[in-house]
Amino acid sequence: MSQISEPAIEAPDIGANLARVRAAVAAAAGDSGRQADDVTLVAVSKTHGEDRILPAITAGQLVFGENRVQEAEGKWPDLKARFPESRLHLIGPLQTNKVRHAVALFDVIETVDRPKLARALAKEMAKQDRRPGCYIQVNTGEEEQKAGIWPEGADDFIALCREELALPIAGLMCIPPMDEECSLHFALLREIARRNDLTGLSMGMSADYETAIQFGATLVRVGTAIFGEREPYPR
Repeated sequence: MSQISEPAIEAPDIGANLARVRAAVAAAAGDSGRQADDVTLVAVSKTHGEDRILPAITAGQLVFGENRVQEAEGKWPDLKARFPESRLHLIGPLQTNKVRHAVALFDVIETVDRPKLARALAKEMAKQDRRPGCYIQVNTGEEEQKAGIWPEGADDFIALCREELALPIAGLMCIPPMDEECSLHFALLREIARRNDLTGLSMGMSADYETAIQFGATLVRVGTAIFGEREPYPR
């Protein structure tokens, strides 16, 4: 008996996907009285290889996001050497034992979330004489299982990072809870940024980036809408 083969999964048209996302970003920015250039699109390439990253670069995308330092080290040093204008953001949790590698590779670290990590970053930046921009991750939903400083401690932590440690803090980042209205969390992050005179807001992903832009996002982190479904991380 012949076996029935599974249908091949069609590769995403990354150039077309990027064009759709860029158009949506521009429309959302326009609706809120802003320019499309006010919002940086971070293409989240975690778990994807060169076969999907290169088409994005060909289509003009130069800002990418990765969740894991070790995975990024396996693919981005060569890509950055070939495309020196590209910029890489760390958007996943950072362990202190990976700080040296993160400072060396990433251009922006979006997940500064605790004093121990902030101090390690300040020390390593001084050692390497390299200062990637930093965003403070705020756990707006106060979820125990999720990284990020809780809102009630955000002001003091921001002051520590900027005043005592002199980290290059560009703004704030959040990941709203899956089962709550995202706009409430975007509004909270915007308010914490406002009262601390921070202009950078990294918020919004594939499902809600248009709403995030309406609430002032300056960075949106979009993966699935560009690259298609991700392969699961190996166990």
